[in-house]
Amino acid sequence: MLNSQAYIQKNREKFLSELLSLLKIPSVSADPSFTKDVNDCAEILAENLKEIGIERVEICQTAGFPIVYGEKIIDEALPTVLVYGHYDVQPADPLDLWTSPPFEPQLKQTEIHPDGAIFARGSCDDKGQMFMHVKAVEAMLQSGELPCNVKFMIEGEEEVGSVNLGVFIKQNKEKLKADIILVSDTGMLANDVPSITTGLRGLSYVEVEVVGPNRDLHSGLYGGCVANPINILSEMIASLHDKEGKITIPGFYDSVINLSDEERAEMAKAPFSHAAYCAALEIQDTYGEEGYTTMERGSIRPTLDVNGIWGGYIGEGAKTVIASKANAKISMRLVPNQAPEKITQLFTEHFNALAPKGVKVKVTPHHGGESAVTPIDSIGYKAASMAYEKTFGKKPIPVRSGGSIPIVAMFEKELGLKTVLMGFGLDSDAIHSPNEHFGLFNFYKGIETIPYFYHYFKTLCKS
Repeated sequence: MLNSQAYIQKNREKFLSELLSLLKIPSVSADPSFTKDVNDCAEILAENLKEIGIERVEICQTAGFPIVYGEKIIDEALPTVLVYGHYDVQPADPLDLWTSPPFEPQLKQTEIHPDGAIFARGSCDDKGQMFMHVKAVEAMLQSGELPCNVKFMIEGEEEVGSVNLGVFIKQNKEKLKADIILVSDTGMLANDVPSITTGLRGLSYVEVEVVGPNRDLHSGLYGGCVANPINILSEMIASLHDKEGKITIPGFYDSVINLSDEERAEMAKAPFSHAAYCAALEIQDTYGEEGYTTMERGSIRPTLDVNGIWGGYIGEGAKTVIASKANAKISMRLVPNQAPEKITQLFTEHFNALAPKGVKVKVTPHHGGESAVTPIDSIGYKAASMAYEKTFGKKPIPVRSGGSIPIVAMFEKELGLKTVLMGFGLDSDAIHSPNEHFGLFNFYKGIETIPYFYHYFKTLCKS
């Protein structure tokens, strides 16, 4: 019987073909027009779990999209790994910026991925990375080398805030009982610089609306006489940062824990090229809060960004109107100790206070989540580090990510479990953007590394 690594090498083309089929399904959870596709994706994923030998596979219905669950319990006395991932994807807009159709996956060479990369929505976030776990477990099962029990919980609403996952977890704590949670929804520094994410920022996401007159007005007759909601909204948003890049909301930084000089010095050991960073984004320079490096701004400092803004006439030609209202979507990335509910409240109070008498303001909170930190002295982290060292030939660097995975804090609160974030994507893989891609090297390296995590986790749990 083949060992798991030999099985992986023999079945590389099969694994890739199966992933490409999964990527063809436009499982966009944010758009109701793709509802059938999201449900179809859950069905196909469940069938794949059954085919590889996972038992008790269920498509668990929720108030939204289903959660796919399955398990393989080989011995109750062994450690249990709970694998989390998501099969839903971000909308592909703007479509005109894609170099190939987002749901017609294509293999292309790039400077960073000379061996080829899969260009498709969801290739890296998170179908490609989630599927690595399915295929790694397949390899262990087919070679008789699965050293731990394994459970899968793969949801279809991560990209819309995991709104029903919490209910599912509370109702299924016994079913989800495990020793560690394993997630690949993050990245690493580079293909020759492996890293493990040890921190995630939290999130507060709001939508704001500024309303002026009861209808659109002629800008010649009313310009200069009536508050223009677009102008007002622009001024309000601009005032949310000072000249040093700090956020001006009163109380925003009160709970922020500043890292020590020693901790910042350790972070600075991670390789970073300012020139390469700017060149990759085709920008002249970086921008952000003064007193912090680019890597620090994107990981250990809180931020506030406008994600979308609209109002007035944006069609062809000219239409001289003062719009009745203007809107924007705003996200705030939070660091440990910043409570999303509190930050949302502070934002709402401040934004309302900024509005002049000529307009009305409405702030609508959307999804949010707590930040999370994984200790590097835990058994889970140590097992992951040993696994990366085995396949990459060097120890991975612990890094804090600027992204948010709110469910990580939820897992710890509801299940009492720490999460290990074994990401294999790269920052350059354009997740959430046109031309999202995932390197073939990364896909296969993930499948090769994951079995070693199981092996070392079992070993460390026994010691």
